Amino acid sequence: MRLIGNILWFILGGFISGLELAICNFIWGCILCLTIIGIPFGKQFFKIAKLSLAPFGAVIAET
Repeated sequence: MRLIGNILWFILGGFISGLELAICNFIWGCILCLTIIGIPFGKQFFKIAKLSLAPFGAVIAET
């Protein structure tokens, strides 16, 4: 069911908004990882980028 939901999300509009959001979050994650203080925040931006591409069935938990 997650696979079908993610495919429908990607085809029916997730491609436009999800890809743009994923790219922006990835760039911010890279920028924040340049500083020692920003590394934990950068890691969270990478998680959000992954979530914006495949939102169904994704779980973001504290690690």
